[in-house]
Amino acid sequence: KKKEKEQQAMQRAVRVGDEIVTIGGIVGLVTRVEDDTIQIETGGDRHKMRIKTWAIQENITVKEDNERAKAAAARKRRRTAKTAF
Repeated sequence: KKKEKEQQAMQRAVRVGDEIVTIGGIVGLVTRVEDDTIQIETGGDRHKMRIKTWAIQENITVKEDNERAKAAAARKRRRTAKTAF
């Protein structure tokens, strides 16, 4: 249940400009967000597709931002620990 709720929250939080992966493995850039669908742009030819929000498996943009923030916090902790000695 907890994972389901987290997945649904992630799907509702998708914004224009986010890079997402669908359940089918399609990677695209979000160009429009509607009630229960989003439009993504895929490939070098900028093909547009409309998909249901429930088909979003992962938001790459948010995941990468979170990883960068964690790495920055770890670097800050290491710098702080070095100066304490």
